[in-house]
Amino acid sequence: MELGWFLSMLMFLWIAAVTPGPNNMLLTSSTANFGFIRTLPLMLGIMIGMQLLLLLVAAGVGSIIIAYPQLHLALKILGSLYLVWLAWKIATSRYEKLETDKGTIKPVRLYQGLLLQALNPKAWLMGIGSIASYSLAGSNYSASVIAISIAMCSVNIVAGVIWMGFGTAISRLLQSRKSWAIFNFTMGVLTAGCVFFIWI
Repeated sequence: MELGWFLSMLMFLWIAAVTPGPNNMLLTSSTANFGFIRTLPLMLGIMIGMQLLLLLVAAGVGSIIIAYPQLHLALKILGSLYLVWLAWKIATSRYEKLETDKGTIKPVRLYQGLLLQALNPKAWLMGIGSIASYSLAGSNYSASVIAISIAMCSVNIVAGVIWMGFGTAISRLLQSRKSWAIFNFTMGVLTAGCVFFIWI
């Protein structure tokens, strides 16, 4: 495996990971509302989900999705519905930042972050694109998949921390219930807007 191959693959994964999308919208919104530490399970769920998805694609599931358009359509529909549900949950959440210790509201859980990857066409395209473009044939296949997996994990950590940093900064700027309501509504709309990109 050459350095040029690795850098090209890293750049592809970085662009896919750091650009706005459902994962990053959720991380920002959750961090702003619940703090960095309470958002870590969501980030962990996203990362585990992405790794499982990548391994499934490497094992051949990605080729099944490509071969059967109906399966791809079903994935898009389920992913869109799940995103709309998450967007609604974000947009309508009440400001209870100071009362979160009482358990009245809870951040998105680890399993929900994991489930989002299974229904997220952008995540599938990232997995399929990375395996199709950067896996090496023959005896190097397994080693190249491991390299892609390590690179994907690395860029997801860095991108996730960046978006969670945005959430932390936003939480310090918003000082009133009205500003929090506007923020949550905006993040909900942006998350719902990700549905548009699923269908183009």
